[in-house]
Order: sequence, then structure tokens, then C-alpha cells
Amino acid sequence: MAPLTREHAKPMLPFGGIYRLVDVTLSNCVNSGLSRIYILTQHKALSLNRHVRETWNILPAELGQFIEVLPPTRRLRETWYLGTADAVYQNIRSIEDENPSHVLILSADHVYKMNYAQMLECHNRRRADVTVATTQVNPAEAGRFGILDIDRDSRIRGLEEKPRHGRPWRSRLNPTVCSASMGIYLFTTEVLLQALLEDARDDSSSHDFGRSILPRLVAHRRVAAYDFIDENKKEGRYWRDVGTLDSYYEANMDLVAVSPVFNLYDDSWPLRTSNPRLPPAKFVFADEGRRMGIAVDSLVSHGCIVSGGRVTSSILSPGVRVNSHAEVEGCILFAGVHIGRCSRVHRAIVDADVRIPEHAVIGLDPEADRAAGHFVTASGIVIVHGDSPGLSSSPSGAAAHCHAFGAVRA
Repeated sequence: MAPLTREHAKPMLPFGGIYRLVDVTLSNCVNSGLSRIYILTQHKALSLNRHVRETWNILPAELGQFIEVLPPTRRLRETWYLGTADAVYQNIRSIEDENPSHVLILSADHVYKMNYAQMLECHNRRRADVTVATTQVNPAEAGRFGILDIDRDSRIRGLEEKPRHGRPWRSRLNPTVCSASMGIYLFTTEVLLQALLEDARDDSSSHDFGRSILPRLVAHRRVAAYDFIDENKKEGRYWRDVGTLDSYYEANMDLVAVSPVFNLYDDSWPLRTSNPRLPPAKFVFADEGRRMGIAVDSLVSHGCIVSGGRVTSSILSPGVRVNSHAEVEGCILFAGVHIGRCSRVHRAIVDADVRIPEHAVIGLDPEADRAAGHFVTASGIVIVHGDSPGLSSSPSGAAAHCHAFGAVRA
């Protein structure tokens, strides 16, 4: 995800203009009725702490409910987190203090809508020790995921992390697809604590849930698969792992269609975030003959001004300005971006507070973009950041890498 993650870690990257990726996971937690949620951070946590404090201080502490950030303390070893399992292991005392019957482990950089309470009900009904949420993927994409071998009783018999051999396990119910782990794990607490302690004693372990913990448990515990039920209320199930620049771009572009693939406008399963203290968006100096001063098929956030420019199929975060005769198409503009007069910016992600000069051309010639110091992905998406030659930006708060988990009492 570099260069966007040089100052902003994935969970705090903007999504859909006004949201952060971490808001998706936390919204799922709150909508599912989870009321004791820890967020595990590692690097540059200042902006995450501030975002959680200002946005997610919504649960009553007098009822024992909370959304709380746990910074790394190196309580149990003299290292920072060595993997996803080690992050939870080093905060094992917090789990013990809460004494939940179950613990749900989540990633903070995925886009989907899911009711975790339904997963818990299924876990209890099957009397499982561990339940893994799964989705279906094309076999050609199996190398990006943890692929599961699941029997007809929904029990996981094998797990292979990101297979590259071209012969991944196929679904027993639908041999045209593979069953992939979504990185969502529901543990009976006793099983989790024992697994973490055993993993911590293994110096050869990668201390990762998908690579270390689950393969061990499959052999001697009841590990079940939960075929996730989508709360997105669209024809197909929606889940995106935004682990690359291209997948991050595509997940955002899913929002700007006439009928968006990912539904931001569903009151029954709302996506929550902070309320920007900015005036409404404004569109001025319209020229209908040249289609200027307008935005179409786009999301335009609070405080944006489209001043005689044209915006198409793009996402404008709060405080963006697009000046006269500028053209913005297929772009994600982070907060505070300024597009100069007569500039043309196509299929680009522009980092926060970057000022694009007048008459600039970005996204139309990959070689010219690389020569100008911009990063260009394999699919041709241009990443424009403040360190690019000829551009300026004002500093913005660094975001924090985080994992989130919720403690659920049955």
C-alpha cells in the first residue's frame, strides 16, 4: 500500500470520502450488538486514538461497555508484535480481566457488512471450539487467500495459506469455487488462551492465526466454517480485502455507480464515522455547455468546492477544491486536496493536502507520471503524494496500524 502507508496505515485510510477503513469493522461490531471492543495498535497511533475518542465514544461505561484502544506495552516479551496471534497474546491479560465466554478476532482493513451475532449463534449450535468466517473466491485468485478444505458437516479439515501451486481445494458444495478465510475468527475463550500460550512457546512459529494457530487446532479441535451472510442487501455477497493499492482503489470505485455495489445508504445497517465540522459542498461557475462546475457519478463530502471544474466517477474527501476548467475523472482525492486550474487528473489517488498545480496532466501517460516522480500501479492507478517533485502539501496526522477484536459474552 506504499506510498499511502508511509504516514497513513491501512485501517485509517479514507474510504468513501468521509469514512475510515476501521469504521467498517467497528460499525459491524456495534450493529451486531458487541459492547466490549478492544483495538490493538502498534505504530503511529495518535490519529487512531483521536478518531476513536471523537467518533466511537458511544457506549455507556456504567454498563461495562467500551471501545478502547490498547497500545503495545511489551508485557510478555521484549519485542513489538510478531504477528496477529502475538498481538492478541501480548494483551492476554485484558481478555482474562473481562472473562468473556467467546472472543472474536477481526481485521480492521476489510470492507463488508456482517452480523457477528449470527456467527456466534452458529458457533454455539455446532458446539465448535473455533469458527472461521468464509466466502467463495475464484480458484484463479486462491493465491491471495487462506484456502480451506471443508467437509459436508462444515468442519474444516485443512487450511493452506495463499497456495501458489494452482490446485487449490475446491468447495465440496460448488466445485467451481474455493472457500476462503475472511480473517474473522470466533474462539471459545478457553481454547483461544491455551492456543496462544502454546504458540508463544514455539520459537519456530510465525505467530499468525492463519499460518500458525488454526493449522494446529484443525488437527485436534472442532474448527467449523461459517459461510458468511451479507448484510449489504445486494444481489451478490460483498467482501473486499483492501491489501493492495489496486484493491483499495476498486473498493472505493464500487461506491460511485448509479446502483453502488456496497450500500452506504442502508439505515438498517448504518456505517458510522465522525461528523465533519465543515459547511456543505458547493458547486459554482457552472457552464452547462462545457459541463463545468459539476460532479456526476461521484461522492462529494462536506466542505468541498467544485469551482468551474468537472468531476466524474470520483470520490472527494472533506475540504477538496477543484478549480476552473480542471477535469477530475476516476479519482480518489483525500482531505484538503487542491486541484489547480485547467489541470487534468485521471485514475489517481491523491494524498491528503496535496496541491496539484495549474495545467498539470496526471493519469494519461504512465511513463510521464513515473518520470514526474509519481507511483503507478500495475493497472495504471497513479498515486500522488506530497513528496512528488513539483507538488506541495501541508502535514496531516499519521494514522495507525491496528487490529480489532471484540469480547462477546454469550
